[in-house]
This record gives sequence, C-alpha cells and structure tokens, in this order.
Amino acid sequence: MTKIHEAREALGQRLRELRRDASLNGKGLAEALGWPASKVSKIELGKQTPSEADISAWACACGAPDAASALTAALRNLETQYAEWRRQLRDGTKLRQQALAEVDATTRTIRAFENTWVPGLLQTPEYARCRLAEVVDLYGIVNDIDAGVQARMERQNALYQPGRRFHFVITEAVLRYGTAPRGVMAGQIDRLMSATSLPSVRLGIVPFGVRLPVSPLHGFWLFDNRIVMVETSPRRCVSRSPRS
Repeated sequence: MTKIHEAREALGQRLRELRRDASLNGKGLAEALGWPASKVSKIELGKQTPSEADISAWACACGAPDAASALTAALRNLETQYAEWRRQLRDGTKLRQQALAEVDATTRTIRAFENTWVPGLLQTPEYARCRLAEVVDLYGIVNDIDAGVQARMERQNALYQPGRRFHFVITEAVLRYGTAPRGVMAGQIDRLMSATSLPSVRLGIVPFGVRLPVSPLHGFWLFDNRIVMVETSPRRCVSRSPRS
C-alpha cells in the first residue's frame, strides 16, 4: 500500500504507541524534547512529517532507541513517495500523460469517479488545455501544455479498442463549475454526450439534490482489480494489489 497520507498517519500512530508504551503523555514528551506540544500532536495525527532527527529523539525520549531504525525506514519510504510525485510534476505534463497511458494499456476495465473535472479520457483538447494550464501555473513546472494536450488526446484511443470497458461517474458540479470558459464547456458537454454512444463507455451523473452518504472530497480511478489511484491536492496516492 502506497497511499501517502495513510502512510504518514500510520507513522504517527506508531510514534503515538511508542509514547504510550513509555507512559508519557503528549505534553510530557514535548517538554522532554524541548518541543511545543502542538508538534507532538501534529506528528501523531499525521498532519506533520517528522525528520529523521525527530524520530531518533522521540525514540530515545521514550526509552526505546532501537525502535528508531524501523521508524526511520518508514519515514524514508514516505519521503520517496513524495519525491516521485514531485519528479513527475517537474518533468512536465507530457510524461505524466504517457505514464498514465502505460497503465491504461494494461487495463481492460477502467472505472472512475470525478467530482470536480471531466475525466481526462473524455476531455476535449480545449478543456484539457485549461486543466493542464492550471497544473503548470499551480506547481510552476515546465510549460509543455501543447505536448501534454496531445498526449492526453492520444490516450483516448483506448476508448475505441475492442474488449475495453470504461465506466465514468461525475457529479453535476463538474458541468457547472467555472473551470473553463463557457464556450469550452459547451463543447465539452457535447463531447460527453457523443461519448455515451460508444459501446465501451458508460457515463453516469450524480445530480444536485441527491443525498450523498459520504462527502465526495476527491475523485478516484480503478484499473481492473489491480490499481486504485486517488488524486488529492497537492499529491497523488496509488494503491496496488499484492497480486499486481
């Protein structure tokens, strides 16, 4: 499992257990380390990533210096996941789309839910340009929007391949948010309507007024039964089945 936020929370949980095993409360540990009490709380709740020095000091203060090695290894794994996401952003939008195309190519059934944007596989070039321009501006990465749009359009060839299935669910908000100019959205809605005529595509829309059991904070993609991809801001979390 490589869900980044869950990995950070798991590390915080292990540190919390170490503290409790030492019969220390958060305030006592913070005083022993010379930290503000809020730092201990944030680390344990997964809201702040500790440094290797923090982990070493924590383990020693809890009388368990031998535990520092395993905890540091968990931290390095977490940092590696962040570094991978930063690397993908640094290399621009084209390589990101090409990496996704490789996943698409090995998947027979793709199921996706999006609460904010039209799924990439259903986007028009104009709408895709708005989305990728947003990424370039937000993260300050290399501006290769033209190449990124072309790569995203090439990914859509998968929709026409026999034996493939695509199930998309979006919220009505996707169609009403002002995430693209009015003319672009008109063309995008027309594209969604035409996509539903493809035998490989099923599209569902969750309308306003429907009582939702869980708040849709972010979208997610399922690639067969192998991979679940969740994109949050500002990071991407990926979970792979042990069988993949």
